[in-house]
Amino acid sequence: MNDLQTLRAALTPEEPAQDVADRSRHRLRNHMLTGRRKRTGRVAVGAGLVAVAAAAAVVVATVPGTPAPTPAPQAAAPVAVTGQEVLLAAATVAAKAPANTGTYWHLKIAESETYEYWTKADGHVWFRGAKSGHRVVPLTMPTPFRLGGAEVTMDRIQALPAEPAALRDWIANLVAHSDIRTSAGPLTADQRKQAVLEGLVSLVSTLPAPPAVRAASFRAIAAYPGVRAVGAVPGGQGLQVPGPGGSALLVVDPATGRVNQTSMYVTADGAVAQAAEGTTFEIGSGWTDNLPK
Repeated sequence: MNDLQTLRAALTPEEPAQDVADRSRHRLRNHMLTGRRKRTGRVAVGAGLVAVAAAAAVVVATVPGTPAPTPAPQAAAPVAVTGQEVLLAAATVAAKAPANTGTYWHLKIAESETYEYWTKADGHVWFRGAKSGHRVVPLTMPTPFRLGGAEVTMDRIQALPAEPAALRDWIANLVAHSDIRTSAGPLTADQRKQAVLEGLVSLVSTLPAPPAVRAASFRAIAAYPGVRAVGAVPGGQGLQVPGPGGSALLVVDPATGRVNQTSMYVTADGAVAQAAEGTTFEIGSGWTDNLPK
C-alpha cells in the first residue's frame, strides 16, 4: 500500500454491517409511514422529504471511497524579485548570446522623436531623424563612441575586460584620465563615480559591447547599493539605478538580456540626455550589414 492509499484508508469510515443497514432502512420506512398516518397534507409530505434527505445524507456519508470535495484552487502569491536578481538573470542570458558582428552598429532611440545612427568601425556615421528629413544621410565627421563621457573606439569596446570589478576599474581609469568637463569645470569625485555607472549603462543599452562584456556590465550594475526593482512594466522589469539628480529608470528584459528603455543615455558628444519626467527613451540596437535605402 502506497502513501496515498494509506492516507485514504485512514480517512474512510468502515462500511456498516448489512444487518445494521437493513434495520436502519426498516426503521426509516416505518417512521415515514407513521408520519403520513398522523399528519396529512403538505406538512406530512414535507416531513417525509426531510427524512428522505436525511437518510440520503447518511448513506452518502457512509459510502466508502467517496472523494472529499475538491477545494477551489487559490492563486499563487506573486513572487517578489529584487533589482539585483533581474540584472543577474539578464547577465546570464547576455553571456550566452551569440557574438554577432556586422558592418554597422545600428542604434535607434525614440521618445517624442526617433533618431537612428549607423556607425562603422572607423567611426563614420549615418543618421536619420527629423533634422535629416527622415532620410539616411552621412555625417561629415567621424564620431567616436562614448564610455562614461570619454571617447572610445569600437575596437577598444570589443576588448574591454569581461569581469565586473576589472571592467568598472577600467572605466574609472578612463574617466579619470580624460578631459571630460562640465560648465563648472573638471568632474568632481562624485561626478566621476556617476560617469562610471553611466558607462556601464551604456554598455548594456547603446554601445556595441560583446556578450561577455555586456554580461559583466549587468553584474557590475547589480553591485550598486541604490539599485531597486519597481516591478513589471511594458518591455520588461523596471529598475531604478542611481542617476543624475536622483535615480534613473532602466527597463530590462531578463529573458533577452537587453535594455529596452531608459530615462537617460550618454549622447555622441558626451552629454547625458534625460527623458521628460515620467517618460523613457525606447532603445533598440544591433548589428547590420546594410543601410536603409
